[in-house]
Amino acid sequence: MEAIRSSGRTTVEPRVVASTTPGACVYTDEWRAYNQLPDRDREHRSVEHNPFHPEWARDDDGDGIREVHCNTMEGIWTGLRNFLRPFRGVSKINLGAYVAMFQWAHNLKTVTNHFLSMLLGISPTTSMGP
Repeated sequence: MEAIRSSGRTTVEPRVVASTTPGACVYTDEWRAYNQLPDRDREHRSVEHNPFHPEWARDDDGDGIREVHCNTMEGIWTGLRNFLRPFRGVSKINLGAYVAMFQWAHNLKTVTNHFLSMLLGISPTTSMGP
């Protein structure tokens, strides 16, 4: 996740291709920047969020499970919005740094001694107790 200046195809598509493997299925909303992904060896499924044809999830194979959705990413954006809320407004100049802080915290799965030493600004070789 990163803040980018443009949401056009020339900006979005290379990032999607770089972060996925050939043959991957990419689930998105109806934004046109994703439309050429099949030409880049990525399967693409999308849902339409427009008010005239609201669709939030879809069952393409008829098994009763709505596998086509982009709720995971929307949940992450909600997390970012909630992270930014206490700052009561963030300058666009600094938005990338705030997004980087959120990304780091979101991706942190385990608190290790190395993480704590970085956080505290001490040498990782310093004893940190049990």
